[in-house]
Parts: sequence; structure tokens; C-alpha cells
Amino acid sequence: MATGTEPPGTDTPPPTQPPRSGVRAPARAAITAPHLRTDRWWLAPAVTAAGLFAFVVYSTWRAFANAHYYAAPYVSPFYSPCLAENCRTMHMGPNADLFGSWWAISPAIIILIFPLGFRLTCYYYRKAYYRSFWASPPACAVPEPHGKYTGETRFPLILQNIHRYFFYAALLVAGVLTYDTVLAFRDQHYRWGHMGLGTVVFLVNIVLIWAYTISCHSCRHIVGGKLKHFSKHPVRYRAWQFVGRLNARHMQLAWASLVSVALADFYVYLVASGAFDDPRFF
Repeated sequence: MATGTEPPGTDTPPPTQPPRSGVRAPARAAITAPHLRTDRWWLAPAVTAAGLFAFVVYSTWRAFANAHYYAAPYVSPFYSPCLAENCRTMHMGPNADLFGSWWAISPAIIILIFPLGFRLTCYYYRKAYYRSFWASPPACAVPEPHGKYTGETRFPLILQNIHRYFFYAALLVAGVLTYDTVLAFRDQHYRWGHMGLGTVVFLVNIVLIWAYTISCHSCRHIVGGKLKHFSKHPVRYRAWQFVGRLNARHMQLAWASLVSVALADFYVYLVASGAFDDPRFF
């Protein structure tokens, strides 16, 4: 049949296609495959999810246990500083009964808000759990399954912008943990000039905690941000360089400090529960 001679009304309109966006937008390359990666791109987000999930489970258990968090002279970093009246009395320890007898929940719930808030809003951890838990995106060159992307412009992700304020709180917590480490140079009778295996555990932990904290992007901006001429501020410039070198290892320090703080808490738990005797070096 010649073109244009079909009976009127016989044309079938093409089916309506939903508008495409993101990697499926008409302006993007028309690739039918979900992605072109042939490596095990899923392994990194899977391991990250497993590691973060394990820490969340462990820290939740320890926070609500409300027991075995003090064995002289060691106090768990999950419970320090202890801000509730129902805390165990710790000789020279960071006890501050700001919350009276009405607070019946574990005192660890109070203090863990600040270091966990600091880590949740951390630039590295955002990337880690965005990829591992939300698949946004799961990996480079792998499209995310979400229909649209609003970034951190809406609730609740807009709260990520308070990271700097959690950084200030994390500095205070790190200062308290440093004090706890100094107190660890005592024996179980609070005599000074002694060192045990727990002291080494606390020393390693506090070094990693400080390294992770000051390697934060916010710290780098606070130290050297808004300077037009580094030559006029040599001290801040050198501090900015130092923080910058640490910042290059921010991911490694984030994981190392996460493991070390959990190990320090677990060590205190073993000693306090009687499952392990703290070896004393001198």
C-alpha cells in the first residue's frame, strides 16, 4: 500500500514512555547494561556495610548493658565522661553528675551521642554509608537505583551541615579520653607510676582518636581556611600542612580509631567482668 493511503484512524499512537532521568536520561549514553564494570565493585560497599553494622550492634549492646565499664584504673571510652548520677564511682575519674536520679537509662547513651554524631556527619563516613547502605551510588560508574537525587538539601540529610559543631564536641570528648589515659598509669589501688596492658590499649586508642579527630575536613578548614596569604600566617600554614597530611589518611584513621575504641571498651569489659586479669608491666 502506498504511503499516505492508509484509512484514516488506523494509526496506533506509540506507547507513552515515562520520562527518564539520571543515568537513563536521553542526553546520556544509551547503554542497555546496568554498568560496564567487570571487577568485584560490590565487594567494597559490602565489607563497609558489614563493618559498620558490626560496630553498631556491638556499641548498642555495650551502651545498654550499663555494666562492666569500670575496672580500676580503666574506664570504658563508651562511658566517659560519666554524666549521670547512677554511674559507678571512679576514683579521680571523669564523674560529673549533671543528670540526677531521674535518669534511669544507661549513662553511655548520653555521651555516645557526640562521638557518634561526629562520625555520622563525617565526610568519609557519609561516603561509606551512602554507598554501602543506601546505594547512592553503590560504586563509581554504577548507577544508583533511586529515581531522583536531592543531595543534602532536605531533611534529614540537611543535618549533615552541623558536622563542625559535632567536631567541637568531639574535641572535648577526646580531651576527656586523654585524661582517662593518664589515669591508666596507676594500678588497681590507684597508686601512680604503674603500667599495664590496658595502659597500652588506652595509649594506642587515644593516639588514633586524636589523629582521626584532627584529620577531619572541618579541622583543616578551621586551621587554614579563609587565609588569603599563607606567608603572613606561617604557624597556621604549617598546622594546615600537618592536618592536610593527616587528612589524606582520613579513611584509614576513621577505621583504625573505630576498631581501637571498640577494643578499648571490650578490654575494660573483660577485666571488669573477671574474664581477664590485666597484666602489669611495672
